[in-house]
Amino acid sequence: MYKKRIDVTKIFTFDSAHHLENYDGDCKYLHGHTYKLEITVRGKTDACGMVIDFSELKTIVKKEIIKPLDHRYLNEVLDFNPTCENMLVWIFNKLEDLLKKERYWLQKVVLWETPTSFATLEKEQYDVEG
Repeated sequence: MYKKRIDVTKIFTFDSAHHLENYDGDCKYLHGHTYKLEITVRGKTDACGMVIDFSELKTIVKKEIIKPLDHRYLNEVLDFNPTCENMLVWIFNKLEDLLKKERYWLQKVVLWETPTSFATLEKEQYDVEG
């Protein structure tokens, strides 16, 4: 049963505030969100039948993404306009090489800004320029 390639997803939440620069809508004002973050990793199962222990993925994402962003004013933490799309690319960049070193391939990141609004970045999209 082992040595199968499988995608594993873990979901996280964090709360942050931001405002959008060069934007003429309501989001130009300071406001907050409870973000939902979905991280999907691909790998081959080991002899135990696991791709990655969920607690290992949790440790990595909490250290690299959640801790720096949770209960923070994103405009002070990030060096770019903190749109959902820009944050998505930043998260993907931070995690991709780190996970690859551990023998996992980051496949997809989904960042929910509200319960009905989200952005998705998949590996295939990320690898294509333009």
